[in-house]
Amino acid sequence: MVSAYILITGEAGEAGDIVKQAKKVEGVNFVHAVTGPYDAIAFVEAPDFNALGNLVVAKIQKIKGVIRTLTCILVEL
Repeated sequence: MVSAYILITGEAGEAGDIVKQAKKVEGVNFVHAVTGPYDAIAFVEAPDFNALGNLVVAKIQKIKGVIRTLTCILVEL
């Protein structure tokens, strides 16, 4: 299992809709609107790196209003 935080930048005024749509995506455990340089942060889990990439590119980045994402994969130290 691969876990990651997805930092999402959206168009002005779209954060609420982005959060609502991201909550519907399978593999997204939670998503919150935030202040600062990003508009939303999602915590996701996928079975492997390829599935994670597909989740981000084919589903989260396709949400209306999403401009870009930054994927932060969790590591065990």
